[in-house]
Amino acid sequence: MKNYVQPGGAIDITAPAALTSGQGLLLGNLFGVVKNDAANGAAAVLETEGVFTLKKATGTINAGARVFWDDTAKRVTTTAASNMCIGWHVGLTANSGADNTDILVKLGQPNAVAA
Repeated sequence: MKNYVQPGGAIDITAPAALTSGQGLLLGNLFGVVKNDAANGAAAVLETEGVFTLKKATGTINAGARVFWDDTAKRVTTTAASNMCIGWHVGLTANSGADNTDILVKLGQPNAVAA
């Protein structure tokens, strides 16, 4: 097929700022996890599908809960207002706990779903 570009789970982008591998990034209305370190303006890859370890906001997030990205705090939250839906909480990590620790997030289709 002449117009096929790539599978779509990993999107090639131009870094809007200095980026660090593993950080969450909200690029307009598209959320993903940065695959590689990149300087501002350099080529980077944004993973938009899969399960990733991300920092969460204070408080408990139940397994299976729809989660949102707080772009100011750069953390996962259950607060829908003013935040982008990025996926679901699917598990804990060795660093999971009640406050400002890691959880596993399945990125996916809920980006376009209203709260």
